[in-house]
Amino acid sequence: MKLRVLAATCAAALVLPFACASSAIAADTAEAPVNDHWVSAWATALQAIPHLAKLPPLYRAPEVGGRTVRQVIYPQLAGREMRLRISNLYGSEPLVVQSMTAARAVSGNGAAIQPATSRPVLFAGNKSVTVPPGGQVASDPVAFDVVAHQPLAISMSMGKDQKLVAWHRIASQVNYVSTPGDRTEDAAATAFRTRFTQYAWLTNVSVQSPSARAVVAIGDSITDGMRSTLNANRRWPDAFARQIAQKGDGQVAVVNAGISGNRLLSNSPCYGEAMVSRFDRDALRQPGVRAIIVLIGINDINFAAMPAREGLDCDAPHTQVNAEALLRGYQRLIAQAHQRGIKIYGATLTPASLPAEREAIRTAVNASLRSSRSFDGVIDFDEALRDPARPSEMQRRYDSGDHIHPSDAGYAAMAAAVPVELVAGASR
Repeated sequence: MKLRVLAATCAAALVLPFACASSAIAADTAEAPVNDHWVSAWATALQAIPHLAKLPPLYRAPEVGGRTVRQVIYPQLAGREMRLRISNLYGSEPLVVQSMTAARAVSGNGAAIQPATSRPVLFAGNKSVTVPPGGQVASDPVAFDVVAHQPLAISMSMGKDQKLVAWHRIASQVNYVSTPGDRTEDAAATAFRTRFTQYAWLTNVSVQSPSARAVVAIGDSITDGMRSTLNANRRWPDAFARQIAQKGDGQVAVVNAGISGNRLLSNSPCYGEAMVSRFDRDALRQPGVRAIIVLIGINDINFAAMPAREGLDCDAPHTQVNAEALLRGYQRLIAQAHQRGIKIYGATLTPASLPAEREAIRTAVNASLRSSRSFDGVIDFDEALRDPARPSEMQRRYDSGDHIHPSDAGYAAMAAAVPVELVAGASR
């Protein structure tokens, strides 16, 4: 397969403001100074939990007040120091963290940690921190021997009245909530009896490295890795990061800012803010970002045709779109990235077995992407996955079974379609 690499000739477009609360803690301490060489080694994007009295089981958050939440993450860069960022985005009450630790997780052993590796995470020298509604805060530097692609356990002892009102819903990773009490130093998994497959509050881990850089993959469920194997890091950004490392470059992280169900142009009560609204926060403001890969639009096409549902309608608003509307949305992202001097690569929309009317929009978008010179390059995920005999469908060997989301093999094929020299090389 031959990939088209296209030059950028993007004109100025509307640039959206940073969508975050204007508290001092959010503005002043959320980001490290640029010349400190902090680079994202891991990240995720938050979405609000729907506000309804009776939520379907998929949207019911675990009880966290007065308990310890332990989350397992896989940083993609090595370093001797790290900073962790926590966020109260979408919160209406202060976020209270009584204490927080980082430790090396015991691979394959659930919530267990290696006790000798545990380190306190402090905020302005304090064990506890209170983050105002809408705010975010970065920790003090933590002296820790971070090993790329090895699991870390981040434990947060929560205030007694804390509620979980925002999360990253499809983590493809099991995380844990303890019985009541501060269990941040517990090495054993015994107290961590509740499991959940979301990420909460923790949105970024950065390491200090003058030579490292980050690539941000941002999109919907296909970037998020929906239906990939649980606890196995088989999303396409994970596979691409491994591809880069195998070629001998251990100084590039591919951080994942995908949100399942996300759209380019419309907000959702379940699937997060539209990408045109969250792009600055979730992509451009990642420490050390040098390049961005955008794959978005299939849900904009699909959700317009979904039937309205009583109670929780995650597909609302059922906004009608055409190819021109999506292309204008891409131009907004391109303008923001180029204004910051960041490379941005567009990706063709993958096969989804759509009805003819919706398939016509998808193919029109893809044709425009392939012929356009607005993005710094175009990555042809459609070509990588489609069945040559039935181009509206995914190859069976790459289909997870729902005809929309790739299998682990499909995600690996997507990663193989991204030339390392295009994205990792351009990020220098």
